[in-house]
Amino acid sequence: MDDNKHRLQRVSVPELDAILGLPLKVLDDGFVRVVDYLGTDESIVQAARVSYGAGTKRTQEDRGLIRYLMRHRHTTPFEMCEIKLHVRAPMDAWRQWIRHRTANINEYSTRYSVAIDASQRTDPAEWRQQATSNRQGSEGFLEVETGRRLSQREFELQESARTVYRERLEAGVAREQARKDLPLSTYTEAYWKTDLHNLLHFLKLRMDVAAQFEIRSYAQTIGHEIVSKWCPMTWEAFLDYSVHSMSFSRLELEILAAIGAGKPGQAVSAAEAFGWLKYENGSLKHNRERVELEEKLERLNLPRPWQAQKEPGT
Repeated sequence: MDDNKHRLQRVSVPELDAILGLPLKVLDDGFVRVVDYLGTDESIVQAARVSYGAGTKRTQEDRGLIRYLMRHRHTTPFEMCEIKLHVRAPMDAWRQWIRHRTANINEYSTRYSVAIDASQRTDPAEWRQQATSNRQGSEGFLEVETGRRLSQREFELQESARTVYRERLEAGVAREQARKDLPLSTYTEAYWKTDLHNLLHFLKLRMDVAAQFEIRSYAQTIGHEIVSKWCPMTWEAFLDYSVHSMSFSRLELEILAAIGAGKPGQAVSAAEAFGWLKYENGSLKHNRERVELEEKLERLNLPRPWQAQKEPGT
């Protein structure tokens, strides 16, 4: 028996191999790069069909199957692909990153090594204002003149913290204690290995406009510059059925059905029954569920039925 005839070959993606090991710049001094990967779009198809060897060569059939899997949330086949990334990110962004507990992680340790001598700095034009409708988000920017002052103070603070850190090390303080006052803007590095299904979940959350800009920058780089090359069919399906799609709750569907039937009054009655249309001092009170539906209606070019309703006291 000729064993070589039946020997499986390691699958590879030339487009991803071309950037293997190359740092892709993120923020001012961060990066993300591919260390290694396992599987391709073809691996997903093979797993779904429980087949062996090269699998089907009909690209359109492969694409159709991957889109079916994504559309109907059959996640297991996507777990057949894994990727290992080397990332360099500010500690505050990394703190959000490792909340995703579906990866294998090994981080640079400041107990064993001297902290990386780099901190993420903010351009004067990039100081963001606190969002009024989202307590954990931002919207708009401060004036550049104010930003210049804040950037200068940022530089002074980071330099002062680094100086104190060095003084402690030179005095013989243990690294594990000397590091305690380093700012969260200090860069850290880590290896992060995950499967494609969990990576896409990470990207879905962290590419969203509501995500913090810093970690969103990493997610966009990983998605658009890495995953799109690694598994292009999966990436296309992910954008179509996850990133750029909408889902509706039972309550939203009831209102949409009334709007579609040309019964705006029925839609308003349903919203009132759901407690979405309560007034205070003559104004419609904020309701998160209603606001989210209003955003969806806007994307669909549909009117808000309650807009035409006369508010109390008017």
